[in-house]
Amino acid sequence: MSSGGISLGESPRRAGGAPDPPRRMNPIPARIRLWFGRYSTGQTLAFYVLLALGAVVFLLPFAFMLSGSLKSEQAEQAGSLSLIPRHIHWGNYPAALARIHFGVTLANTLFVTTWAVLGQIISSSLVGFGFARFRFRGRNLIFILMLSTMMLPGQVTMIPVFLLFRSLGWVNTYLPLIIPAWLASPFFVFMFRQFFAQIPEELVEAARLDGASNWNIYWRLMLPLSGPVIAITAIYSFLWTWNDYLNPLIYINSPNKYTLALALANFNGQYGVRHPQYLMAASCITMLPCLILFFAAQKYFVESIAMTGLKG
Repeated sequence: MSSGGISLGESPRRAGGAPDPPRRMNPIPARIRLWFGRYSTGQTLAFYVLLALGAVVFLLPFAFMLSGSLKSEQAEQAGSLSLIPRHIHWGNYPAALARIHFGVTLANTLFVTTWAVLGQIISSSLVGFGFARFRFRGRNLIFILMLSTMMLPGQVTMIPVFLLFRSLGWVNTYLPLIIPAWLASPFFVFMFRQFFAQIPEELVEAARLDGASNWNIYWRLMLPLSGPVIAITAIYSFLWTWNDYLNPLIYINSPNKYTLALALANFNGQYGVRHPQYLMAASCITMLPCLILFFAAQKYFVESIAMTGLKG
């Protein structure tokens, strides 16, 4: 890089020579602690009791699902409300995985989810970078119009989009499940735009003085700094794609191309659920990656709440 400029790896410095610390948002947990500090110990304890009761209520469906996956078919058909089965049937799990062809459906789901997550990160970050750093006429109007599409229900565009994909010959392929993710999501574009707008302009100007192009600024400066937003986008995209049932139901016809969510629907018969214990067992295995992801990256869920409140 040039001697008079600042390389991409350097940070702008103040007059005294100290580096200018990057601006960071106040974490939500600190705000929560400050909010709880306004109340007495008894009131704080009451809040925690209410939160614990709410957690128990939300965990009850999962507890019944886990219990049902270990019961016999007769006990499930009888509608037993006992959380502890009299006889534990561990064989329900291998039987359920065999019925949904777990190896094939898992590979299909991982393929679709991986490409969808990658597409959301790349496309949404590119569009967010354009809205945050480029100055052009009608930028705010276009940004508002893009955000307004979030108020449009998916059911409104379902038939026109299906007709479009059918005319392209994409029915019974994974393209309708992957390509829309590469066209950017307004929600993720908003988050990337909010984050990129907080990056000091001095860093961008220093990169331009060193001769960096817009692509280099995006790839070598913006993306390395946007790790939290990338994590948030990846987490939400993974959850949405992994649990998506409607789109595979519309576009996938061949059983060898089923995803996990679509394979679980095979337990539904004409007059009800066939083998409910197998359905519960397969559901427990299917949701296990989502649970692991949530507990491993729950701090990013909190950051996503704070990210939507940043000024752009």
